[in-house]
Amino acid sequence: MELDSIVGFLENKSILVTGATGFVAKIFVEKILRIQPNVKKLFLLLRAGDTKSATQRLKNEVTGKELFRVLKEKWASNFNSFLSEKLTPVPGDISCHNLGVADSNLREEMWREVDIVVNVAATTNFDERYDVALGINTLGARHVLDFAKKCVKLKMLLHVSTAYVSGERGGLIQEHPFKMGETLNGTFGLDIEEEKRVMEERLSELQSEGATQEAITLAMKDLAMQRAKMHGWPNSYVFTKAMGEMALGHFKENLPLVIIRPTVISSTYKEPFPGWVEGIRTIDSLAVGYGKGKLTFFLGDPESVIDVIPVDMVVNSMIVAMAAHANQPCEVIYQVGSSLKNPLRYSDLQDYGFRYFSENPWINKDGKAVKVGKVTVMRTMASFHRYMAFRYLLLLKGLQIVNTAFCQYFRGMYTELNQKIKFVLRLIDLYKPYLFFKGVFDDMNTEKLRMVLKASGAQADLFYFDPKCIDWEDYFMNTHIRGVVKYVFK
Repeated sequence: MELDSIVGFLENKSILVTGATGFVAKIFVEKILRIQPNVKKLFLLLRAGDTKSATQRLKNEVTGKELFRVLKEKWASNFNSFLSEKLTPVPGDISCHNLGVADSNLREEMWREVDIVVNVAATTNFDERYDVALGINTLGARHVLDFAKKCVKLKMLLHVSTAYVSGERGGLIQEHPFKMGETLNGTFGLDIEEEKRVMEERLSELQSEGATQEAITLAMKDLAMQRAKMHGWPNSYVFTKAMGEMALGHFKENLPLVIIRPTVISSTYKEPFPGWVEGIRTIDSLAVGYGKGKLTFFLGDPESVIDVIPVDMVVNSMIVAMAAHANQPCEVIYQVGSSLKNPLRYSDLQDYGFRYFSENPWINKDGKAVKVGKVTVMRTMASFHRYMAFRYLLLLKGLQIVNTAFCQYFRGMYTELNQKIKFVLRLIDLYKPYLFFKGVFDDMNTEKLRMVLKASGAQADLFYFDPKCIDWEDYFMNTHIRGVVKYVFK
């Protein structure tokens, strides 16, 4: 594996990016445009009905964001014309054949021109409907592969997955590809076509029964969890992403394939500026809840390692891998994380959160500073269930008895509390595997890629992705939490 100039490699290249409105895709697009203005074209696939709505989404959800501030300052009055020349919004949907691209002229142009396909499209919802998760994360990956095979100049397909396709496995988790039909619990019979049939059959059954949309959604979410757990995965997100990897590996033929498996992705470390983040991501939901005074307890092992990696490091690894593996028939897995080289513990996160919000309290809508305190830590599921029973379930039982005695007078209050408790218990069930996670992600392949980058000279500063350089205390106290407060807190 050798590496010439990465910036030079990108010159005059046409790249198809799916899931273009997503967090990682935006950082990727911005970086490419900033470091190589002579890239030929970025075709950006967006879920939209037509070109007009795709163009509007691109402006509102991608290039109009503060993320593009540095690029806007660089190009000044030429910013919009530069974007018009380099970016082509493509209305479509990866869950459909030919990526749902209806415009035959645009399709033909992409098949003629595209050098690299980067698949970042995904639904990352742990509690997604099975038809949606399977359609995007599994069947969508296959549709991207089929589309890529029609691109006559194609040099490689880069697919962004997740390190957590490993499920709840502990110990050192290696960068191994999945074989078609492989499961995490040793059961036999995992078959993507069968999963599709089961999903379609259940959906058809619900529709023929005249079920409400709400009932269909709940049933399809339950089916997703049932199918995932049947084969050893904790939720539909990682299950369908694992099947997506299987499909790519099995059907790729001689196509160069790189799979990037990032861990928990956080705000930008350095570029285009520190601390940019979007949406409430996994660890940020804790920061938001705690900073606003709504999170009073934490469930999990404080000494467990949480594997966090800044988004710009993920994007840099993607770009380096593209340049390193173009035109080389392969299937390479890169796990991009920090747990092996620079572990961060939940107890560290709690400490940083307490110190940050003590020094910089959130001002609520009444204009009052929210005072935070040390959270109660529950180290086991048993202690959590005892807490819930004492704090809420006894109250719920009492309310049920009073409600009966008063002829259902308190029915609304009882129903609301019951729904909230069910919601919390479902959330805990979804996140439990990660709160007590004991795995460490091996990054031997990723380390080799870093070594090749280092040997190539000055490029290492431009495409940094070594987690050892991160001072977690400085990053969380001065960059990440500050970014979450600025861009995520409402």
